[in-house]
Amino acid sequence: QVQLVESGGGLVQAGGSLRLSCSVSGSTIRNKDIGWYRQAPGKQREWLADLRNFEIPITKYADSVTDRFTVSRDNAENVVFLQMNSLNPEDTAVYTCNLYLSPYTYWGQGTQVTVSS
Repeated sequence: QVQLVESGGGLVQAGGSLRLSCSVSGSTIRNKDIGWYRQAPGKQREWLADLRNFEIPITKYADSVTDRFTVSRDNAENVVFLQMNSLNPEDTAVYTCNLYLSPYTYWGQGTQVTVSS
């Protein structure tokens, strides 16, 4: 059974940084496509970043987080990271990772990030 568990969220002041982790069990993340999303209260889920496996891995980011967030993976530990810098109150949300294993997409439960002004 594939499971994803996010961690690393918390309360941070504006301008600060956090690194989120997404630990995957039941499947290797090697050669798999990974995504990060967030959902703020009263808003729709927002795509943030993809780490896609091609001959050369490709990362893509939403405009709202480009140059502030970085996604990476540790294949040996089966963990995906989201490094978040220059956080602002608009980044407050529940952050979730997903793993695409055709034809299914698996989601974690999310981790809360709160940015105070």
